[in-house]
Amino acid sequence: MANIRLHPIKALDPVSVNEARIGPNGGLELDRVWALYSADGRWVNGKRTAAMHLIRAAYAPDIRSVTLTVPGDRRDIPAMTFVFPGDTEGAAEWFSMYFEQSIQVRYTREGFPDDGLATGPTIVSTGSLEAVCKWFPGMTLDEARRRFRTTLEINAAGSGGTVESLPPFWEDQLFAETETSVVRFKIGDVAFEGSNPCARCPVPSRESQTGVTNDGFQKRFTELRRAQLPSWAPADRFDHFYRLAVNTRVPSTEHGRILRVGDPLTR
Repeated sequence: MANIRLHPIKALDPVSVNEARIGPNGGLELDRVWALYSADGRWVNGKRTAAMHLIRAAYAPDIRSVTLTVPGDRRDIPAMTFVFPGDTEGAAEWFSMYFEQSIQVRYTREGFPDDGLATGPTIVSTGSLEAVCKWFPGMTLDEARRRFRTTLEINAAGSGGTVESLPPFWEDQLFAETETSVVRFKIGDVAFEGSNPCARCPVPSRESQTGVTNDGFQKRFTELRRAQLPSWAPADRFDHFYRLAVNTRVPSTEHGRILRVGDPLTR
């Protein structure tokens, strides 16, 4: 495994870690455990407002605090540090000031996954992100990582004692041809069930630090994803081709186990 990236606050910046524990809902501990809500009970995230992209979240090395800033904001929103994950009330006041509306910050150990049925980590290969960078000249690998916001990034896999580098979209092998089936595999000692190709939202079409939309991004991505769909991908699982990465489930028997950078993926 090449990278593990937690997104402790849903829709905000990630933090890279060398290891992470499987949490009580099958996701990673501390991943997306804070979520922002408006007064009407709806999520406040990048799908809803591009203003999310302007907020920077920097975490202490032990992820016990987070510092929130808005560089260049004309209102001079102050940088503030909050105890994480406990100080939801203080953070709510800061977010309310920034968004100029009442914001609630909610915390749950189980996290707030986008896919309520496949609540495990999302998985993408380095090769897939590199392929997307070629589709959009000027996009760096780190920018692709920030836009697609996957939790686990893999660059090699093994079977029968051999290890291979992964071509683009290799992870399309990790979901089955029908919704009722899963593909079982392991990363290190942790068992996974591959569920489905991950549908994307407007967020990848925007520059991650500014929120500026790249015109035609979704159309070009969809066309090239369709044209370059590998032979091993179950095409019937693509009702549209604006999809990248794999959603997973993690059996309850695996909760508490640890994933580490360098762990091999085996099938």
